[in-house]
Order: sequence, then structure tokens, then C-alpha cells
Amino acid sequence: MCDEQTNKDAEAWLRRKGLTRRDFHKAGAAAALTVLLPPVANALDVTGEDVLVDTPDGKLDGYFVRPSSGSHAGVIVWPDVKGIRPAFRAMGKRLAQSGYSVLVVNPYYRTHQGQIIEEGESYRDPDVRARIMPHRQSLTPETVVIDGKALVAFLASQRSVDTCRKSGTTGYCMTGSSTMRRAAAIPDRIGAGGSFHGGGLASDRDDSPHLLAPQMKAAFLIAIAESDDTRNPEARHLLRKAFDAADVEAEIEVYEGTAHGWCPPDSEVYDEAQADRAWNRLLALFERELA
Repeated sequence: MCDEQTNKDAEAWLRRKGLTRRDFHKAGAAAALTVLLPPVANALDVTGEDVLVDTPDGKLDGYFVRPSSGSHAGVIVWPDVKGIRPAFRAMGKRLAQSGYSVLVVNPYYRTHQGQIIEEGESYRDPDVRARIMPHRQSLTPETVVIDGKALVAFLASQRSVDTCRKSGTTGYCMTGSSTMRRAAAIPDRIGAGGSFHGGGLASDRDDSPHLLAPQMKAAFLIAIAESDDTRNPEARHLLRKAFDAADVEAEIEVYEGTAHGWCPPDSEVYDEAQADRAWNRLLALFERELA
């Protein structure tokens, strides 16, 4: 979903807020990485570390953070197009503080280890997009399933993960569709999925993720940016029809006033109130489905 029109939508959103990209980079980005996330009520003490996960295609690097004691449901967090970075590590930590063993992954490990972008860089800048594109092309419907199976196996091998409980998976932007593909490919282990301003969830393509609904046993939260829905409202209707026909529970909602990318706290279009509402809906889903 990240394309030239998405960039124009973000510019329009900033103008409505009376901001420019320079304003964001001078103030917003720095504030976001301090990090601009609401505190967790009754937060658990957590432990985090960088890890390497064996996959058929190499070593996948990620950040594994979990409560410092006990075993808990595992969750796989896939970042947006800009990849793994401090904002997503903070989001993973926040989820762990709520009682989950969380693996934040580098989706581009086949072509690059670690963070690709620098603080304050924008995907709307052509040179940044050009730098990311070769890495983005390493992700296919096949590779996200390969990785999903390896990540589920990694979680199952950790003492901090309760293997009697199913795992959750979340995706942002282009990785929103990956949550659906993994849930369909690993139905006995994936119990809940969350897509936030996800792109390519439903289309007329033969390999569209929404067609996989009959293979899923996971409940879903599909949080849609208003700007994305305005461009393609039919996708929402296709999703609703597919989930209902397959008798798969799904909460599908357009979040009013949001632009594509509104959830990560380092996003130029970050909407704290709506992001926190979507986050709380995710926690409710996990509490219900991963118990």
C-alpha cells in the first residue's frame, strides 16, 4: 500500500495538522523515539535481547522481549516497510509488559541484517524508497510463510513461551497481509492476527490473502486507515464477505481521520489516540484468543 498516492495522502494529513515534514523531523521523530507510547497499566518487568532465528534461507535477526518470569503466549511482530527499528522495539516491549513473549523481526534479513533507515528518514523521500526497494522485493507470499513457520518453531523452543497456548501475529503496512498468510499456513499454532493499515489484504488477484480465510482458525483485528479505505473501499467489503463465509471471527474497522501508517510512534502521520484505541482492541483480541 506504500506508494506515491500514499505519500500524497500523508502530505495532506500533515497540512491538515498544520505541520511540515521539517517540523516532524525536528520535533515529532525525536519525541516519538523517547518513546511516545502511553504507559502500560500494571506493567510487568521484562527482559529483552537480540536474537538470531534459523530459517531455511539463513539467520533471521530480531528482538525477543518477554516478561522476566513465567511462560506466556508468543507473539510475532512484523514491522512496516521501513523495517525493524527503535519504534517497533518499543512496541514489542510494550506488548511484553502486557504479558506476552514477543519476537519483533527483521523482515529483510535475506538481504540486510539490522536496521536500514536512519532516525528521521522518511519513506516519502525517493532515495529512501530506492534504498528499501531491493529489500522489500525479498518478501513474497512464499517467503513470509517460510519465515512464519521458523518463527513459530523458535517461540515454541523458548522457556518463556507457553506452548499450550496459540501464538499471535501482527503486521503493519505491507506486512498486514502476512498475518493472514501465516494464519492460513499454520492454523494449529496461530490463534490471533492483527493487521494495522495493511496493504493488499483483498483484491481480485488469484493469490489475494482474503481467499485464504477458509484455511484459518485464528480470529482477526483488521484496523484500516481512513485514507486507504477512501482509495479502495471494496477491499473492506471483500474481507467482510470472506471472513463471514468462512465463519472466521474478524473485527474490521476504518479508523476515522487516520492516514496510512498511523500506528507506529515514529510515523509522520502517527495518531496517538487512534493508535492506542487499535492497540487496546489488539490486547482484547489476544486476551480472548490466546488465553
